[in-house]
Amino acid sequence: MTIYDLKPAFQNLLRPMAASLVRRGISANQVTIAAFALSLAQAVLVALTHGAAWALALMPLTLFVRMALNAMDGIMAKEFGQKSALGAYLNELFDLLSDAALYLSMAFMPGVSLWGVTLFTLTAAVSEYAGVLGWALTGRRRYEGPFGKSDRAFFLGVAALLAAVGWTGSETLSLFFYAGAILGTLTAINRVKGGLR
Repeated sequence: MTIYDLKPAFQNLLRPMAASLVRRGISANQVTIAAFALSLAQAVLVALTHGAAWALALMPLTLFVRMALNAMDGIMAKEFGQKSALGAYLNELFDLLSDAALYLSMAFMPGVSLWGVTLFTLTAAVSEYAGVLGWALTGRRRYEGPFGKSDRAFFLGVAALLAAVGWTGSETLSLFFYAGAILGTLTAINRVKGGLR
């Protein structure tokens, strides 16, 4: 059970907006690129300000908007005839790069463990790669938890917000990232097991 299981209900809310974008001539690939640009801008803000409270406070909003854009590009691709090989590449690669940029930006905060953030980022990438390998080998992408993309987004948003209001220090944040790395490892293992089944 992961936050990803809520995706169908979330998509139902966003479907009218996705239809409106299509009517305006906006493509799924353009939405994918916009989500990447937003993530990169947020990461640069956090890195350049070394985790200033106002930059961290924007993180939950950025993650939510990115999640909405990611859901809409999927709707536009599958339900409005915009599915393409390029779109599949952009979706997977930009998701990976967006995640890496957002996670690694937290390492610029004073006192936050570079090792913790790096391990968190690597295990996230490995778990997503395991999911894509399931698609390549069995025709079905793997989404097993306990720490998929949506769960990591929620985790990072909460961590950033707590740091913004001063409820967590750098040592606690570092522990969060080490814990996330463990959950990411378990997720990768579960996705490999799912693919083998």
